[in-house]
Amino acid sequence: MAPLAPLRRCLIVRAHPLGDSLNAHLGAQATAAAQAAGWQVVVRDLYASGFAPSLSAGERASYYTGFAGEAVADEQAELALAEILILIFPTWWSGFPAILKGWFDRVWAPGTAFDHSPGFGPMLPRLQGLREVLAITTMGAPAWVDWLVLRRPLRRILTWGIIRPCAPRAKVRWHCLYRAETATPQRITRLEAAIRTDINAIARRLQCPE
Repeated sequence: MAPLAPLRRCLIVRAHPLGDSLNAHLGAQATAAAQAAGWQVVVRDLYASGFAPSLSAGERASYYTGFAGEAVADEQAELALAEILILIFPTWWSGFPAILKGWFDRVWAPGTAFDHSPGFGPMLPRLQGLREVLAITTMGAPAWVDWLVLRRPLRRILTWGIIRPCAPRAKVRWHCLYRAETATPQRITRLEAAIRTDINAIARRLQCPE
């Protein structure tokens, strides 16, 4: 008998204050698809858990001397174990919600997501086990504003400013529901299908030996 494939560890981070929002619905859909893939799923709802987004004075003071991250130790442990990261959040003012930005500030800290290199050179990545990142976001503006006027800043920041320096092996996948306030059931259904397709593609990729 062939050995059983290891269960993949999936961290889902949700960042919307309303439990009945479109974001919450998409988060539930992504969670169900991840569980159907047979992964070990941990859901971190930042608002529901009361996550404090502000980097404290003590945390900042210890940034180069051994990060004092006791207050976010659970979140850091979840991130360190994750092979798949799914982010579900609204795009507000062309950026992350403050609570999600704070999660990056406090959880993606030295000693967990990266190490400082001598002489303040390029960051040394620590999240070598993170293989896939799936971002699912909603945006009130139409697609042409994001693509042509703004040039998709949030996707570039996530990919090149956060994931690549800390998890160079990770593939970033992105879904944005534009004009979210007027999204029809048909558009939402298409997005749900695309999310399931991506999760199935992730499952197939992770089954392949490197």
